[in-house]
Amino acid sequence: MRPTLTLLRKNLLMFWRSRAGVVITFLVPIILIYLFGHVFGLYRRETGPSGISIGVVNLSPEPAAQRLVEALQAERSFQVITTTRASDNSIHPLTEAEARAALHDNDYRYALTLPADLIRENGFGLRLVFLTNPRNEIEAQTVNGLLQKTIFTHVPELLGQSLQQSARRTIGAGRLEAFNRGLARNIAQNFGGDEAALERRIGAGELFPSGSGNSGETDSTADDGDSSADFLGRLIAIETEQVAGRDVKNPMAARVVGGYAIMFLLFAVSASASAFFEEKNSGVFQRLLASPVRPAHILWARFLFGMILGLAQILVLFVAGDLLYGLELWSHLGGLLAVALASAAACSAFGLFVTALAPNEAAANPISTLLVLTMSAIGGAWFPVSFMPETIQSAAKFTLVYWSVEGFADVLWAGRSLLEILPKAGVLLAMAALVMTFSVWRFQRSKFFT
Repeated sequence: MRPTLTLLRKNLLMFWRSRAGVVITFLVPIILIYLFGHVFGLYRRETGPSGISIGVVNLSPEPAAQRLVEALQAERSFQVITTTRASDNSIHPLTEAEARAALHDNDYRYALTLPADLIRENGFGLRLVFLTNPRNEIEAQTVNGLLQKTIFTHVPELLGQSLQQSARRTIGAGRLEAFNRGLARNIAQNFGGDEAALERRIGAGELFPSGSGNSGETDSTADDGDSSADFLGRLIAIETEQVAGRDVKNPMAARVVGGYAIMFLLFAVSASASAFFEEKNSGVFQRLLASPVRPAHILWARFLFGMILGLAQILVLFVAGDLLYGLELWSHLGGLLAVALASAAACSAFGLFVTALAPNEAAANPISTLLVLTMSAIGGAWFPVSFMPETIQSAAKFTLVYWSVEGFADVLWAGRSLLEILPKAGVLLAMAALVMTFSVWRFQRSKFFT
């Protein structure tokens, strides 16, 4: 028994001294649990996304329409955009044409129009127009549900106004006023209240109880909520129009393949760059440096190798996606190659960055695993970025995964031209240049090649 305990102590000590093993065993799972906890709302009372930008165009003269806009602004899941800046820097209310252009440019992905005929002229009920650029199906369904909840919960007086207008058209203004007066009198006599004030409220359409105004609190009684939503759904016509991605053959594949392609590319390039340590330990560098070769030559050769490897892997994965899911690559080949080349350059630079930071091969693996999984989680490779807190959403824009996923979506989902995707490819190339500059500086200061 004693030899067994001695060997057990030896194994525990060796594990504890291996920082790589400790990091992979404990730190990486904790970080992923933390990120997934934000996605599923474990750190806050209210679940769901936050800060989703949505344009709102209010063309209705009804006062309740403005209250609906205010209700949307109070919803924590939305960042409501009601104005835009003109070329002369003047601020003016958002128009539907401007909202459509913003959706096309992916400035935001959802817009709600409250038309001038919000209250129907020839019937009872409301009419709204919902414009979408649903690059992520989970996010789109969530936004649609939150939007309907806000509309159904707040400003029910719009339905009352529609009912009043329909009654005025059917029985005439005089008879409607008499009916409202009699209804107000009966309410005041039986339940109390000022008769004149009640008549004004009825005439304004305030026939239903208002929502609490707190968009984060919902009724827990499923039966009543479902029946109310079904009833209101017949009265409120939300016309949904998809502005971008309508002709995509397989929308889900166009969204998903790019994210997973960039994640696996990061793993492949990181593993390749970690081979630097093997070459160092085997004495390859010493023999190379004895010839007319400098450390810079070795670094740039490794960078170019990573680019070629990355570009080949991306193309293979997308060709496989085309064969399996019909991604329609060949009609977007120019834009896809530009994003793939920029992504491969950024990933190759990332691999050298990990090697420059790690003191040895054992440390390089957990560092790369931690960074790749974290960037994939917050960069949109796994789930919508909008499901994360706004601070993490801002941090996501500093990851190469975010810009790669957006670039591939621009090509495969939105069908952008080569010229239109150049800004995102430029961001990736700038990241590659910045990371590569740091890596070269770090290698020069270290004793890696000695």
